[in-house]
Amino acid sequence: MIALWQPVSGCTALCRDGLDRRALPGTPVLRMLALAGVLLGGLVIVPLLRGLALRALARTMLAVLRVKVVRQGPAVRPGSLLVANHVSWLDILVLMAFAPVRLVAKGEVGAWPGIGALAGLSGAIFIDRSRPRALPGTVAEVAAALRSGRTVAAFPEGTTYCGANQGTFRPALFQAAIDAGAPVVPASIVYDSTAAAFIGDDTLWDSVRRVAALRSLTVTLVTAPALRPADGAGRKALARAAQSSLRVTGYRLAA
Repeated sequence: MIALWQPVSGCTALCRDGLDRRALPGTPVLRMLALAGVLLGGLVIVPLLRGLALRALARTMLAVLRVKVVRQGPAVRPGSLLVANHVSWLDILVLMAFAPVRLVAKGEVGAWPGIGALAGLSGAIFIDRSRPRALPGTVAEVAAALRSGRTVAAFPEGTTYCGANQGTFRPALFQAAIDAGAPVVPASIVYDSTAAAFIGDDTLWDSVRRVAALRSLTVTLVTAPALRPADGAGRKALARAAQSSLRVTGYRLAA
């Protein structure tokens, strides 16, 4: 039960190839100082403005780190369950910059400096992975958000992988889409550098420094056509269909 509830990625630091183009000396420090300034200023403004201000803050943080986002695929309609593969903490900024979403995240994310505050401002639904019995309540909260017309974004693999490898989509949150009669939109997140992967013994600080040291980084976000739960559809079948769609649309880009 614990292994299923708290999946562990087999990816390690060996998954990173180290072939990245580096920024000029001193650039990483300047970027991190700028990132801290943008984040502190944003956390003052965003609670007052929400919505567009939160998206603008996420986009500005990506720009400071020289992360370019390329979008492919259809737009996501409000009230959809957006399910994506999970590579990095950057995924959170990418999805927040892409559309107004409520994130589903593990409880530990809420304690992360900066990123946790942003997730909270998005109305994040945090999962307490130490309490499996709380999962039905989380599913009900996601279903309620979907019924109200909010788009909810989740990472059903349950942990991060390097991108070349991936985990299995856990079916629990797909029940929320079935209960709410909401469309499921699979999305692939593909980076052009293995340095983006937040895996192994990484700390958030180590990962931010590594990304800031890159000359640039491009992430491609590919959305697939929405899946609509059929009458009598089960969450396991829906999870398999979503992951199969994700492989077709996104992992081809990483090959």
